Amino acid sequence: MSDWPLKETYRSASGEVRWTRLGEAGKPPVVLLHGTPFSSYVWRAIARSLAHRHQVFVWDMPGYGASEKYAGQDVSLAAQGGVFTELLNHWELDEPLVVAHDFGGAVALRAHLLHGARYRRLALVDPVALAPWGSPFFRLVGEHAPVFEQLPPALHRALVREYVSSASGPGLHPRTLDRLVDPWLGDSGQPAFYRQIAQADQRHTQEMEGRYGEIALPVLVCWGADDTWIPQERGRELATVIPGARLHLVPGAGHLVQEDAPAELTATLLDHFA
Repeated sequence: MSDWPLKETYRSASGEVRWTRLGEAGKPPVVLLHGTPFSSYVWRAIARSLAHRHQVFVWDMPGYGASEKYAGQDVSLAAQGGVFTELLNHWELDEPLVVAHDFGGAVALRAHLLHGARYRRLALVDPVALAPWGSPFFRLVGEHAPVFEQLPPALHRALVREYVSSASGPGLHPRTLDRLVDPWLGDSGQPAFYRQIAQADQRHTQEMEGRYGEIALPVLVCWGADDTWIPQERGRELATVIPGARLHLVPGAGHLVQEDAPAELTATLLDHFA
């Protein structure tokens, strides 16, 4: 994928992770975490903008994007939290700025609360953090993943395209939609798509929800006002249980704020970092 090359490889406990960094060494580090069913590609515009002032680290979680996918792979929230902690040690980042979207929000929270990862500041963008979560479609697929895996490739492709499209408020550019769907196609991509949904277990957020009051660093909760995947009420609730958290709603943006309002999100993040 020449438009967004992840040049580096890290061998994690859950398979090879593809990653890269942007910006000059020595600048304040920022780590960006994507959600599901996406990849670091959703951060491309914001990562390049932040790289003028920061060294930016982006990565595809195991089982996503350009990273390794294989049968029997553990891509659960529990596994991803451990992988992220491994990566922070590999990158030798002690207290980076962290920005996490969707499923990545739960990964960042687990790494911080359960694995002792330290952050300078944390920004959560439409995160998976409070149970219950998952759309009716998401839960349906999770309950019947082996059946969905057997869909003919053309039907599977149509299903994934429709699902990914619904994450945007104003709609995705066709080329962007193709780029987000492509990793989920083919002999390895199709089963990987259903694998990550089947392993989405709410107990992995429930076991840390009672500890959100322990978070003692500046936290921004940013939410697309038109998010139909996780409504903004969840963002308001999350901002009340994290001490001192600031809530910022982005008008006109759906669940994929990075695609729907990249300029406003970038400005909001820079303000939070400052």
